[in-house]
Amino acid sequence: MKTRLLLALVGLSLLSGCTIRGPEVRVKAPEVVIGDQGHHCPPGQAKKGRC
Repeated sequence: MKTRLLLALVGLSLLSGCTIRGPEVRVKAPEVVIGDQGHHCPPGQAKKGRC
């Protein structure tokens, strides 16, 4: 009986140090590019020389 109690206490003490962490999610906001005239330049249009 004492050995069962001792094993249960050891098992619970080992489990008490564990932590569970879920996956982290990071969201990055899109960057807004402003052209020379002060208007929004869509992606790829600046490379074509349209901004």
